[in-house]
Amino acid sequence: MTLFLCGFMGCGKSALGRVLAEQLKMPLIDMDAEIVRQSGMTIPEIFEQKGESYFRKLESDMIRTLAQQTGIVSCGGGAMVNPVNAVTVEQYGGVIIYLQQSFAVCYERIRNDKNRPIVQSHTKEELQQLFEERERWYQVNATYSVLAGDTPEESAERVKKILKKWSPQFFPKEEA
Repeated sequence: MTLFLCGFMGCGKSALGRVLAEQLKMPLIDMDAEIVRQSGMTIPEIFEQKGESYFRKLESDMIRTLAQQTGIVSCGGGAMVNPVNAVTVEQYGGVIIYLQQSFAVCYERIRNDKNRPIVQSHTKEELQQLFEERERWYQVNATYSVLAGDTPEESAERVKKILKKWSPQFFPKEEA
């Protein structure tokens, strides 16, 4: 069973993923880092040389592979905007958690990140519009939505509470 963490860039998916992986004793896969490793190119290089649609295809292929494994996946910000990716996760029995965070917090975390081509090529206003467009898709495609806590540990507790109630297969019998 795979748990996919989705949400806008900078919402805290990677930090939450590290905490959950440790607490649930599951492997953590950062999708963007794995795409970089497998392709041998940085995400900005992929966008520049092959385009965003090629990058989105790499994401979809990786989701199909990861959905068949056990672990926690920290998705890139656009991965679960594609309904086909959400259907793939569902077909393999995975769970998608949308980590809700305000645009202001996300923007503060990402605004100077040179590894995010979308951030570098858009204004703050355009990013806010993208945030609002993606948020609708996250809500539609997610199995569960969780408000981000003040810390990754607080977010992890919120996620575990939902998983214990609705997806207890993530926990050993004695912990559910």
